[in-house]
Amino acid sequence: MEITLLATTYVLALSYAVLSLVRGLLRRRGQCCYMLGYECYKAPEDTKLNTDQCARIILRNKNLNLEDYRFLLKTMARSGIGENTYGPRLVLDGHEEAPTLREAHLELDEVFQQTVSKVLASTGVAPSEIDILIVNVSLFSPAPSLTSRIVNHFKLREDIKTFNLAGMGCSASLVAIHLVQELFKTKDNALALVVSTESMGSHWYCGKEKSMIISNCLFRIGGCAVLLTNDRNRAKGQAIMKLSRSVRVHHGSHDESYGCCIQEEDEQGHQGFRLTKYLVKAAGQALEANLRILLPQVLPVRELVRYTLANALVNNPFVDRKNRKVRGGPSLNLNLKAGIDHFCVHPGGKAVIDTVGKGLNLSEYDIEPSRMALHRFGNTSAGGNWYVLGYMEAKKRLKRGDKVLMISLGAGFKSNTCVWEVMRDLERPNVWEDSLEDYPWASLDNPFMDKYGWIYDEFLNFARLDEVQMAVR
Repeated sequence: MEITLLATTYVLALSYAVLSLVRGLLRRRGQCCYMLGYECYKAPEDTKLNTDQCARIILRNKNLNLEDYRFLLKTMARSGIGENTYGPRLVLDGHEEAPTLREAHLELDEVFQQTVSKVLASTGVAPSEIDILIVNVSLFSPAPSLTSRIVNHFKLREDIKTFNLAGMGCSASLVAIHLVQELFKTKDNALALVVSTESMGSHWYCGKEKSMIISNCLFRIGGCAVLLTNDRNRAKGQAIMKLSRSVRVHHGSHDESYGCCIQEEDEQGHQGFRLTKYLVKAAGQALEANLRILLPQVLPVRELVRYTLANALVNNPFVDRKNRKVRGGPSLNLNLKAGIDHFCVHPGGKAVIDTVGKGLNLSEYDIEPSRMALHRFGNTSAGGNWYVLGYMEAKKRLKRGDKVLMISLGAGFKSNTCVWEVMRDLERPNVWEDSLEDYPWASLDNPFMDKYGWIYDEFLNFARLDEVQMAVR
């Protein structure tokens, strides 16, 4: 009797273990996430916005004085943004003080229709095959939603699952990727479409506060559409990348981090986006917290052991100080290149790229794609990482088996990262095709400095702003 009971218990335990293993394998199988394709938005040539045009747009703001004007020109000239970015049509037409709902919709329609059409055409996927649609636009959330607008235009099917993400800032695209990864656990052989952009024109700041008007100098029109699947059969021979890891960190509970990048009204009632001096510090803290989680998952054990031993040596009180490495020296830095081949740093601005590059001990080669994406397209908010990836692909840097780390930072304050594995050598034509021969630029100095450098002369005093206006014209 006892032997029979033990045997039954053994069989049940073994069956449970086998079932748990099978369930785990099936769950793991459903968690795969492949990228079939992506397309970045290329705006019409008549919406190009160089520094001269920016200066003229600034002069339309009657709330500015000479010092404000100097500050903005200095910011633009040192921003790392070139002369071929694209601006919102309604601002170029002088409607920024009274944008209409129709103009806001038209701005986004151009991005949606171009990018989604291209990614469906390049992958051979029909609109009726899409199971999941996620749209990221932080500052504009109309009714019906933007997802409904895309469903209506492309006639997507009735049982599609749609998600409209608002208020997520520049990191929204990777938030959406993470959401897709989670949704794929609930549905087999699914196709997900992620569309990321921002509503710039209808949220142009028309006041005079420096911390809020900076956003007008940095942000430009852009966006992307990304097609993903967990269908292994469809992915064979078609997928260009596979998602290996995804980590999200949110520092919204920290007051300074929460308020360093925030939409609000100034004292005169002008609505805008405030960027404070704490922004770079908040970004660094959030990214550091994120990498503490991510890097042990992607770096080889030998590198983690080396890092641990180096820290132990430096902090050992019995070691001769002369033989210790200075804190922050190379021996204390993890070698990210031991597990990562390419780095897509969000092109949010020159200071952001410099800070992340220095903090991660990246070379100029590593951060070149981010610098060039900022120079060519500006800060395109949630779409920025994909212009960086497009640069790498256009330059034929992405080879089969390579690991690509995407880093995004956004209001909240949030830091999101994901690691992609390249499934095949990539060299497809993309949004960089017509300008690739001009990049990388040897110098990112703005030519506006040569023409209007006198405006920064601290000893130069103008009686009226009218004189500056006449000089620019």
